[in-house]
Amino acid sequence: MAETAREAAPDAAQPYVVRSDADGVTTLTLNRGERFNPLSEEMLAALHDQIRAIATDSSVRVVVIGARGKAFCAGHDLKQMRASPSAAYYQRLFDQCSQLMLSIQQMPQPVIARVQGIATAAGCQLVAMCDLAVASTEARFAVSGVNYGLFCATPSVGLSRNVSRKQAMEMLLTGDFIDAATALARGLVNRIVAPEALDDEVARLAASILAKPAVAIAMGKQMFYRQAEMGIAAAYQLAGQTMACNMMDEAALEGVQAFIDKRPPAWKR
Repeated sequence: MAETAREAAPDAAQPYVVRSDADGVTTLTLNRGERFNPLSEEMLAALHDQIRAIATDSSVRVVVIGARGKAFCAGHDLKQMRASPSAAYYQRLFDQCSQLMLSIQQMPQPVIARVQGIATAAGCQLVAMCDLAVASTEARFAVSGVNYGLFCATPSVGLSRNVSRKQAMEMLLTGDFIDAATALARGLVNRIVAPEALDDEVARLAASILAKPAVAIAMGKQMFYRQAEMGIAAAYQLAGQTMACNMMDEAALEGVQAFIDKRPPAWKR
């Protein structure tokens, strides 16, 4: 479903995903830069294991998904896919990928994609399924499976929930790349910066989230994605219930009282 780089294979002993933690922010780095970080079975499993572990770790407030090398992610590993040509295998593989994508959306912590290079097919899907995305001006995006005779069906789910239908369909039908500025204009990414400023911009965005109460962020993230799939009446009912529950939390009570008192809130971290 995506292209992969024709470069030397990396050391199999190296982890597929490297985790680092600092001050409430966990960074997960795709670690197969020599091959443009394809979402092989092993990469999917490694990333999903990390996401599941982080989801229950209250010390983690924000997650950043980045990548080593020139590319963010080139999508599925076509060589691996071609080596096992059976419908049952392909169904398992795409189910594995879909479960990862859903886990990113369902975890309580906001997830920021740090996109330094190309993100194609399932790699573009990964960007779309993160809550936020910061991209280098050198990044490019495509859902390019159609170039190989395979419509990017699963990437279309995330893509169509980020950009308009006609813009999504153009990308899906042509397989053409869009640059970072176009991705920003279409809503696929939140911010674009020069390559040397990418880490600082991600850190600024994470810091803004860290300054807010974790309970409000977690409740809000869950509600946002649930209401997006509902009719408007049901969405308002869910939103009202969420706000009522949120308002009863001590963080919200403190925040409102601080506003009344004209002082900064003293939230418990």
